[in-house]
Amino acid sequence: MPVKSGAGETKLTRKMQSDTGDGTREYGKVDLQPRPPCPSAPSHTHDVTARQKRRCGRGSCRREAWTTGPEARMGLGPRSAHKARRQFPGASRRGRAARGSGRPPPGRDGCRLPAGACAEKAPEALPHLSPEALGYFRRALSELKVAPDAAEERALMVRNILKEVEAQALALATNRTGSEMLQELLGFSPLKPLCRVWAALRPNLRFVACHRCGVHVLQSALLQVPRLLKSPAEAEEEDDEEEEEEKDGPLQTLEELVLGLAAEVCDDFLFFCGDTHGSFMVRTLLQVLGGTLLESEKARPRGSQSSETQRPSARDCKPSDFEVPKTFLTRLQDLSACFLKDIAVFITNKISSFCLQVALQILHRRLPQLCAHLCDAVIDYLSSRSSSAGGSPLLLFLRDQTSSRLLEQVLLVLEPERFQRLFEDHFQGQLHSLAAHPIANFPLQRLLDAITSPELLAPVFEELSPALEAVLAQGHPGVVVALVEACRRVGTHQAQVLQLLLEAFHCAEPSSRQVACVPLFASLLAYEVYYELMEEEGAEPAEHQVEMATTRALREVTVLGSLLLQHLLYFSNPGLILRSLSALTGSQLLALAQSPAGSHVFDAILTSPSVTHKQRRRVLKTLKGQYVALACSRHGSRVLDAIWSGAALGARTEIAAELGEQNQELIQDPFGHHVARNVALTTFLKRRKTWEEQQSAVAKRRRLLNSILDD
Repeated sequence: MPVKSGAGETKLTRKMQSDTGDGTREYGKVDLQPRPPCPSAPSHTHDVTARQKRRCGRGSCRREAWTTGPEARMGLGPRSAHKARRQFPGASRRGRAARGSGRPPPGRDGCRLPAGACAEKAPEALPHLSPEALGYFRRALSELKVAPDAAEERALMVRNILKEVEAQALALATNRTGSEMLQELLGFSPLKPLCRVWAALRPNLRFVACHRCGVHVLQSALLQVPRLLKSPAEAEEEDDEEEEEEKDGPLQTLEELVLGLAAEVCDDFLFFCGDTHGSFMVRTLLQVLGGTLLESEKARPRGSQSSETQRPSARDCKPSDFEVPKTFLTRLQDLSACFLKDIAVFITNKISSFCLQVALQILHRRLPQLCAHLCDAVIDYLSSRSSSAGGSPLLLFLRDQTSSRLLEQVLLVLEPERFQRLFEDHFQGQLHSLAAHPIANFPLQRLLDAITSPELLAPVFEELSPALEAVLAQGHPGVVVALVEACRRVGTHQAQVLQLLLEAFHCAEPSSRQVACVPLFASLLAYEVYYELMEEEGAEPAEHQVEMATTRALREVTVLGSLLLQHLLYFSNPGLILRSLSALTGSQLLALAQSPAGSHVFDAILTSPSVTHKQRRRVLKTLKGQYVALACSRHGSRVLDAIWSGAALGARTEIAAELGEQNQELIQDPFGHHVARNVALTTFLKRRKTWEEQQSAVAKRRRLLNSILDD
């Protein structure tokens, strides 16, 4: 516990294991002066021009090898003898970094800095972080993590540790291990200690911002701004603060530090945006100035100890807004003006383009008029370039690796009137060729994502609908999924697109094949490929054989196939999909629930307002007898929990009775024991009446809550 010394100074003493033996070390009193380097040791240099390898966050797709002609390769056109596997290419996972997709993930290759932008050299007297100092901070961080939860004591520990950091801030920030520890320490930091560390780094801000380790420290400091702005009044000792200000000079406020950083970035905007590491800092700065943290920033792990339990869940990774001073928005406008001065660089440079994409997202939420102005500048510049043969000049940039990504973001933030005009001037009449292109199909997907009106969906659907089978065969199922999602969102053309899908997967005729549509959609395989049929070209399609279908194991469920089924289940009439699900055997439905992608289909079954209680019960009753296998599966246990949450008392009793027969197996399983606890299986087996009373009370509370929400 903290104690007051005779001089009125607060101290905290903790037992720690030093490098030389057992001893007592006092935070804030340890000598951390750097030791002189050994003459024979190599000098420590930092390559600040090293490009950080970045992986595309869109995932990757696996393309199948095709050895037959175009029509046979697709597994779609005129039916021919089946000699090769004919899965739709690009079916297994989402993304544009697919092998053979034609669009490599973004990276450092081929990226050049803007003219006049050069790597910042390291300071001549870069301090060396001694092993003793590094060990001290490592032990201090460990002590902090196991410290009591008392806010006063933890704050005091952080304050004392960060006091030592001030003298070693640059050395820590530019050391890989030190940078990771400093990022974690900043996550605990009160307001004024963080400001002191920030101020200690500011003289070398340009170097730190472009250093592969230092930039992450700056990002972590910026990401503390929302937390500290919410509760700026920390329990600080006023006497200590006054003494510190008299000794070291007045301390800058957090607002002044952020604005100062923004001013330095604004003065050399092209350099920071064009640097591989500096651009990360610029993107985080834009979010802080705009009072919006994007999901990509919230999901990124911080520090070396970022475990799965510490990372935010997908639900928490949505963009979040927080209040910022008006001066932040003013500075955001200044930075936005810098984009307009060199719009050509930010459109064509791979690294700088990411900064403009983030700026568009922030401005769309905070300053819509300025966002529209930037979008107009991008479109006007691209439209003024040399036109492509038989189309708009914008079509050339839709096929470019860098510009297409920027145009995707423009499509998502455009106002409806500008969006309609952009479609009519540049996209209309070109959708088929864009859907077939390995790069341009991604901006087309974003265009479909942005459609919100039946008036705009009608011409898009009319142009794309005849080409669905060809688009699938070309390995771009994402376009088809985006079109189906647009039909679901707008509420039109749902019956037509379902019929077109049945035809594309060769299960429309004869009508007996329609009951097999769910396995085909889930695996993105045509009917003849899925069931390995040998049909002569021109022959009449055979009737669906129920015996053959029930004995065949479910094929691998793809991510895009799962998304396709989820959207179809949210259609106003999902009857055909539900009948196909009901036709699956228990083992096939179990395989769907145990699949990482297929398990999400059950989320749509359980939550879609178009699925009635009777239809839902008809599908789920097939799982009877499979509950133990579900409970002992990583993804199946999640499905069983969701089924349990919405089940009535009678259904819960059936599930608990089946699980109780294998109680010991469930308890010993890493996933099953969580299900057993959720079901209260021990209570069910030993005190049945008490269990029923508990479940009845839960059902009553749920009904009451639903009635309140309905009102």
